[in-house]
Formats: sequence, structure tokens, C-alpha cells
Amino acid sequence: MSKVIANMSMSLDGFIADPDDGIDQLFGWMGNGDVEVPTAVDWATFRMSPASAAYMREAMAGVGALMTGRHLFDITHGWGGTHPLGVPVVVVTHEPPADRPHADTFTFVGGVKEAVERAKQLAGEKDVVIASSKIAQQCLDAGLLDAISVDLVPVLLGEGVRWFENLSRTSVRLGNPTVIEGNGVTHLAYSVTGTS
Repeated sequence: MSKVIANMSMSLDGFIADPDDGIDQLFGWMGNGDVEVPTAVDWATFRMSPASAAYMREAMAGVGALMTGRHLFDITHGWGGTHPLGVPVVVVTHEPPADRPHADTFTFVGGVKEAVERAKQLAGEKDVVIASSKIAQQCLDAGLLDAISVDLVPVLLGEGVRWFENLSRTSVRLGNPTVIEGNGVTHLAYSVTGTS
């Protein structure tokens, strides 16, 4: 059964980007090892520790669609037309781009419920991964999130963009984590077990 999973690299103090949307200090683990992990695009071949490479290969194989927000779509310039995962991308936005670039790869929808429905259709039996702090928060608030995966990086940014900063629910319960130790990262996976 397809799951909706929020996944981000995060600093130990809870930031997924610096104040300028920079992620260099959080993504170093993707290039600090000897094991190559190719992606769907030539410009993004990862070099990771063996543990992170095994984790990443398994995660990538399970993804059928990606969800993101318009902000990330814009700052990545639509990943040049193809996301490194090589899967369809559903972009949540109230203002789709006028030219609708790469219509065969990107779908633009106005709300998270519609986005989850469309992403699940596109993913088939595979998982939907959310790569956006705001979209993950909205899905969690709406009860649409099944799991949270954190690539926890041993750095303290002190300020920046927090992952779950504006939740409307007062308590979210998570299951016990699956833990994989990589080089410069600890991969944590939690199921969402309940909210109140």
C-alpha cells in the first residue's frame, strides 16, 4: 500500500535550510563517501557511505511520486525538467507558472488534499514523498501523512527554515524509529501513529 512520507535533511537544531534557503551544510552526506548512487539526471550522482547508499537506493526504489511547493520548484528552476528521482512531481501552488514547463513531468494543483490524491494516482503502489516543510506541515495537520524520514546532520545552524514550525495540532505521536548510521548523517524513519 502506498504511503505518504515527509523526508528532509535536517540540522540537529531542527532546520532544513539556512536563512537564505541554503542547504550545503545539510547535504554534504550525499557526497562524502565512496559508493556511487546514480539518479535519473546526469548532474546528480551521489557518493555516499555504504550504509547511506543502501538506505538511499532502497528509498529511491520505493518512490512513485514527489510532492513539493511552488517555492522549492522555483528555487530549483524545476530541476531542469526532471527531478533526480525521475518520478512525476506534484507542485502545490495557487499560482501555477504561466508556461507550465515540462507538463509531462510536473502537475500543478491548488491544495494538499488534491495534491495527495493526484500524487497517489501517479505513484501507483509506490510511495509519495513530500520534499517541502510547508506542504509536510499541511499534510500532517490534515491527517494525510503516514511517516516522517529525517536525515539528521550533525550541525547546528542556529537559524533558518524550520521543518515543523507551525503545526496546528498540539501533539503528534510517532512510532519507534528505524535508525541507520551513515557518514555525517543519521537516517531516522518514524511512522505517524496519532495526532490530537
